[in-house]
Amino acid sequence: MPVAGISLAAAAAVAGLALAALAAGAQEQAAQAAAAEPAAQPAAPAPALHYSNKWRLQISEGANNDGVMNFRVTPKGGGSAIDVPVSLKKGRGEDGCARDIRDTFKKTLDKDVYRIELDDGEDVLIKVRKGPYVSIELVDSTVKGTRVNFDRE
Repeated sequence: MPVAGISLAAAAAVAGLALAALAAGAQEQAAQAAAAEPAAQPAAPAPALHYSNKWRLQISEGANNDGVMNFRVTPKGGGSAIDVPVSLKKGRGEDGCARDIRDTFKKTLDKDVYRIELDDGEDVLIKVRKGPYVSIELVDSTVKGTRVNFDRE
């Protein structure tokens, strides 16, 4: 029986079209939201490690704040990496920073395997006495001002 001039079949068809339009709109909104999100970037590959049996860490400038420099010593051939966190105090000059780095490396690394000394006051020399070559890197640092250059010898 027609209601206000529209049959039930026509009313159902109109309602169906309205639902289809709502569903299409929801799908379009979801597609736009997905397009607005940046695509996940693959992780950057780790930089290749460089190995040597003799390293010179050249320390430049003093510490402008209290902080920690986190070094990592990685033996070639898959040995376990050794983390060396070095605490530096604000106002420490480059020679003092070099001494603190040397002293922390001496405390952390095996003295029978590594020889660690200062050269020219601001350079830390690390030599492997026995065992595999190693890579030495600065993983991160909260110390402002102090820079470290790594030279293989």
